[in-house]
Amino acid sequence: MTGNQAVSIDPKLFRDVMGHYPTGVVVVTAKSDDGEILAMVVGTFNSVSLDPPLVSFMPMKSSRTFSQLLNCPSMCINVLGGEQEDIVLTISQRWENKLEGIDWYESPSGDPILADAVAWIDARIATTVDAGDHMIVLCSVRDLSVTNPVSPLLFFQGGYGSFVLTSLMARMDHEILPAINQAHAVRTEVKGLADEIGCEVSLLTAVSSDEMTRVLWATAPGVDSQLGLSPRVPMVPPIGDTYMFDQSDAQQTRWLDRLRDVSEDVRSMHLERLGFVRKNGYLLSFLPPQGETAYDELRRASREYGKTRLTPAQERRIRESIGNSAVDYRLREIDPSGTYDVASLVMPVRVADGGYSLTLRLAQFPSGVAGATVLEWLDLARAVVSSLENNCATTAPA
Repeated sequence: MTGNQAVSIDPKLFRDVMGHYPTGVVVVTAKSDDGEILAMVVGTFNSVSLDPPLVSFMPMKSSRTFSQLLNCPSMCINVLGGEQEDIVLTISQRWENKLEGIDWYESPSGDPILADAVAWIDARIATTVDAGDHMIVLCSVRDLSVTNPVSPLLFFQGGYGSFVLTSLMARMDHEILPAINQAHAVRTEVKGLADEIGCEVSLLTAVSSDEMTRVLWATAPGVDSQLGLSPRVPMVPPIGDTYMFDQSDAQQTRWLDRLRDVSEDVRSMHLERLGFVRKNGYLLSFLPPQGETAYDELRRASREYGKTRLTPAQERRIRESIGNSAVDYRLREIDPSGTYDVASLVMPVRVADGGYSLTLRLAQFPSGVAGATVLEWLDLARAVVSSLENNCATTAPA
């Protein structure tokens, strides 16, 4: 076989092998001619040449932000610190206003330098090279500085962390970016659903079999945005049932085993919920007499999990808190004439590869509603799921 012959490489194997080599994480920022602030997360940044000073990065060709960056007279490459993982998630999730709420100041060329970044490089695009599904962007360096000499943020083995890499720090898989794009394609429908019901609506994607992260969120007027779960939540029963129902028996057993010191009745209940969602495409939970305060411990645990670093003891405590939630997850048949205090409604979403890595979640419902209204909510949510699945199918890679 000659070197010019094409070979077929399994994309999953390619990502896995390349993932064992760490890469730095940067945010490329710029200002468009009309003053729009642009920001793009890049995990393929390199130093190229000392004389002349050149650097490079490799964005995906499909990147909307990169197509705008091409027309900017200058840009700033921000080297992120190990504590800035949340900035990566925030910028990646946003369709516009990407630096809203993020502190920055201007580079010599007037582009954003992120506060607490390790270093910044003021650059201009010198040339671009076609490279498969990416572009190689060669940039000339005009100015640069180290402003916060701490350990940088790295991407390694499918997660973000600092030089001290452990499984506790590897959180966000870069493959959630397609899910973010798919979710934002239905953001109007998601906001409309929240407004029509008067609740909170979010879309979550499975980062791995251990974690889910929020990629889209909307609330109706009057719904308290502070009462939602953390953007990242661990897959501990009941969280993750809309993903685990489609996994192997071994994966489901591993998921259930994350519950420590619970009765067989509780384990059986969660197994029954897996069967129910497989057959019916949705799951409901209900509030006990204490109402929304039943979520207090679950919210606290999810927010603690959202921290950058956790010890094994902290993770065990979080799993225990989630598993012992006061929310009622027992299956019920909805009687149209009955009255219900719904805690949450979740629905799995089939994505382009045929799996169910996306979940539509509704919470903070009006209380004391008729069963007929709950059934109407189910129909409204199904319509959004259908729209999302159609979008996933039409945006599937060739």
